[in-house]
Amino acid sequence: MTKSKKQGGVGPALGNAIQRLRKAYNMSLGDLSEQSGVAKSIISQIERNETNPTIGTVQRLSKALDTTVDVVLRQDDTPNFIDHQSKSAIPILESEDGLCRLAIAGPLNLVEHVQWYDFHAQKGGMLVSEPHQPGSIEHLYVLEGELQVKCGEETKNIKQGESLRYRGDEAHTITNIGANGAHATMVLIMRPIAG
Repeated sequence: MTKSKKQGGVGPALGNAIQRLRKAYNMSLGDLSEQSGVAKSIISQIERNETNPTIGTVQRLSKALDTTVDVVLRQDDTPNFIDHQSKSAIPILESEDGLCRLAIAGPLNLVEHVQWYDFHAQKGGMLVSEPHQPGSIEHLYVLEGELQVKCGEETKNIKQGESLRYRGDEAHTITNIGANGAHATMVLIMRPIAG
């Protein structure tokens, strides 16, 4: 049997993928061998990255694991942790009255598509926003306190545990109308989501 040429990094990625999928399906080596027609010893060697199987073997294993060859051979070099910003590196914005603070929680490279913030407002604090681009929608979830949102000419009050979605392309104001400080998360979807 001719073995396919080993490509850099494919071996370990393949072995890890086969083992991960087999365990996810709660299959023993014997189960996978029986369903794929590939010898148990060969599967074991593949999982330990001791052999580089033919494409036919990979196809049989992929089929038995209810997936595709592409998925099994895909190299996932993406680290588990993509980015870590220290507290001092997270941008903080303040409202004009100095009573509201917005920490930019989302990555800056996505601001044209989605923005999300950690919002704190002292009693009476007011955050005034000009209209964002057409079609944008703001999502507000209150973690603590009570807020009043004015969007266009309409006003709604929301309390802890409640959420509100409203047009981001209208001028809008968020005011802390509670007796104490307020805390909320805000997500601004800049482009309409199809569907």
